[in-house]
Amino acid sequence: MAERIRLLIVDDEVQFLDSIGRRLELRGLDVTKAYNGQEAINAARASKFDLALLDLKMPGMDGKQVLEILKREHRYLEIIILTGHGSLDSAVECTKLGAYGYLPKPYELERLLDVLRDAYQARLTKKFDADQARMEKIAKIAMGNSALGILRELRELDDDEK
Repeated sequence: MAERIRLLIVDDEVQFLDSIGRRLELRGLDVTKAYNGQEAINAARASKFDLALLDLKMPGMDGKQVLEILKREHRYLEIIILTGHGSLDSAVECTKLGAYGYLPKPYELERLLDVLRDAYQARLTKKFDADQARMEKIAKIAMGNSALGILRELRELDDDEK
């Protein structure tokens, strides 16, 4: 992982969160930790992240709720669920809600790193494809419109992106 991947890790188990955070920082990731769902949402609103590693069972707002909010507000954020309370039903549900991956605790570091790399690649591909589509729209707008018409359509395109 040559580029510093910005990773948000969310878990209510302080010792686990600190341990996994240190291990991933040593592997070159830029790690931000959140100890509950609301803290994670606030962190994601304040900073940009490439990936999130999210616990499923947390007091207050659970991982599924956080997953839904993060996916709704951050189009290109890839989220991996890492849980000690997993089941096939919750794995299917989280995948339908947009989770990139679903891993059990305890985790194998190398397996986790592989999933993080794959998720990051998926994020880059999605972002690149969206940027390409946007550039094609802009090129079409620029063809045969007046300067004012171009500005008007670009504003509409920008509003659609938000």
